[in-house]
Amino acid sequence: MSKKRVVVWSTGTVGRHAIKGIDAHPDLELVGVWVSNPDKVGQDVGRLAGLDRDLGVVATNDKQALYDLAPDAVLHAAMTDDRIFEAIDDLIDIVSHGINVVSSGPVLLCYPYGLGLDEYVDRIKAACLASGASLHVNGIDPGFANDVLPLVTSSLSQRIDLLRVSEIADYSTYYQPVVMRDLFGFGKPLEEDGFLWTPGVLTMAWGPVVRALGDALSVDLDPDLVEHVEKAAADRDLSTLSVDAAAGTMAAVRFSVTGTVGGTPRIVLEHVTRLAQDLCPPWPQPAEGGGCYRIEFEGEPRMRLDLTHAGEHGDHNVSGMIITAQRLINAIPAVCAAEPGLVLAKDLLPVTGRGLVSS
Repeated sequence: MSKKRVVVWSTGTVGRHAIKGIDAHPDLELVGVWVSNPDKVGQDVGRLAGLDRDLGVVATNDKQALYDLAPDAVLHAAMTDDRIFEAIDDLIDIVSHGINVVSSGPVLLCYPYGLGLDEYVDRIKAACLASGASLHVNGIDPGFANDVLPLVTSSLSQRIDLLRVSEIADYSTYYQPVVMRDLFGFGKPLEEDGFLWTPGVLTMAWGPVVRALGDALSVDLDPDLVEHVEKAAADRDLSTLSVDAAAGTMAAVRFSVTGTVGGTPRIVLEHVTRLAQDLCPPWPQPAEGGGCYRIEFEGEPRMRLDLTHAGEHGDHNVSGMIITAQRLINAIPAVCAAEPGLVLAKDLLPVTGRGLVSS
């Protein structure tokens, strides 16, 4: 089987790990890398990815040059949280050139139905059908931890009364200043809302997870999802990789998006995010270390599954970027083989770590 030729789009927190992961994958070949920073143009991408060697591929900001390589797929890892619709236009442009795409965002494309985005969904599908390409947006959360993992686990159920999928994590070593300060509002007064807490934004960002689970489990959810946000202040001055939070400013948040049936909660997406592990002890705690993904079923039987992860040096925020990248990397062959269009997680079961066991 010939290797799939792949271009990585961006060398940020996910893109650097994507470069490493593709280089190590037996079925993939890295042929190009796009960068937005002109200072990175012309540099060997092995160095940009933090490897101690050259890979013989240099970074470029020339999109057409990368299209001309005719890669089988683009792994799109560029920041999209603060430029959602511009990013969708970028993805449409790539698939319009007949190139399959796996992307870490915008996360709403994990399941964009019911969001009032039919115009964009129609444009994506039309571009894919015209060119023969496919687009798949996923990762770890939104992604594997709250779509594939709960759906596989649901096969053990006799009756499901409530499904709750959670991320519980200490974000002190997570590097993404725009997300942490502008979107979450960490380090700001409690009464000053970050962008995420604007009514409707959580439904747009994480609501697709709830609706995707409802669709896959054949649950006819009520039209409106229920948002809940609870913020907490720092009990001392905190300094983290992305943001500083003085005592009294926001340092932890617990939020949820709930799908109901006749007003009764049936599917819940919840996040508990802290700037220090010891903040808000009564809130849910990770199974071990600084973070976990948790799947909980109420019904018959009751089940709880905790997915913990950590990088080889112990940092769960580093491993969070790695597993986001690897979920996309390992999906590339399946996405390339899929019918043209928008490919959902439920369409790709199973995706495995084939060929990646250390020799």
